[in-house]
Amino acid sequence: MASLPLLPDSGPRLVGIARLASHGESVRQGHEVEYFTLPVRSLLNRCSGSRMPFTWTINPYRGCEFACKYCYARYTHEFMEMRDGMDFEQKIYAKQHAAELLHQELRRVKPGEDIAIGTATDPYQPIERKLEITRAILTEFARHTGLELGIVTKSALVVRDIDLLQDISRNNRISVNLTVTTTDPDLARILEPRAPRPDLRLDAVKKLREARIRTGVICAPVLPGITDSPKQLEAVVRASAEARASYVYANPLFLKPCSAAVFLPFLKEHFPQLVADYDRRFKDRAFLPAAYRKRISELFARLRGKYGLTSASRWQREDKAVPSVKQMELF
Repeated sequence: MASLPLLPDSGPRLVGIARLASHGESVRQGHEVEYFTLPVRSLLNRCSGSRMPFTWTINPYRGCEFACKYCYARYTHEFMEMRDGMDFEQKIYAKQHAAELLHQELRRVKPGEDIAIGTATDPYQPIERKLEITRAILTEFARHTGLELGIVTKSALVVRDIDLLQDISRNNRISVNLTVTTTDPDLARILEPRAPRPDLRLDAVKKLREARIRTGVICAPVLPGITDSPKQLEAVVRASAEARASYVYANPLFLKPCSAAVFLPFLKEHFPQLVADYDRRFKDRAFLPAAYRKRISELFARLRGKYGLTSASRWQREDKAVPSVKQMELF
């Protein structure tokens, strides 16, 4: 199988994760998406800074086929010297020997330290059906006790692993977080072209809760003028309550330069009436103003009260600053 050349021979010498990626072998192609193996030296990544709600992150893949237009994690491909924001959704890397690495590295985790799975790329994207890297990781976790674990995904494929999640929950604390930005399937298809429909995600929440697995909904990102009306956000909270979600919370959009390079042209094509507003909101900044974040936070607090839900996720940092590149970097 051919490897993926990232730079011509005359270019700068590749080092670190960029060098490893350059030796990746093709796994599969389809939907204009290429998958490659990625030899890595470590699976657990320690977060830097005290603001993070978890200590460790695990991302079984680099890049994500779901192609969400607002995705903040596109910058992670830049560590592999891949500067085109579209590469993140078209060149996906699957980490090799993940479970074996995890087995060796778990001794580094101290009691009470949270491990987050899927912070920068979805652990249940389509290739997981074939490679089962995430399932292998969960199998390793099931052999341990006293761990604090959480999963973030947009995929209903997570219900495939209910057996393992139940095994893990007997001797560890684990939460599953399903991201639902909107309950409107047509709008979701525009914003998240290859992600499962919102109703499938909410059905996954219901099935996980029926299996007595702690499961919540993250409404993120909230997009000004697109998904942020009280009616739209109430629909997400109401659907979460109907699915018996353990909790629900929201975080507004933020745009790093590499994400803006994809999102703003998308906005111009699909929501041209909002271009001027977004230019104003995000001029010289990646984050929405504090007043907007406060408004969304207060609205969600009222909606949770109305539908009898809580925001009590161990990872919730509603209306807090988003982690830096170094904090969210995966290796």
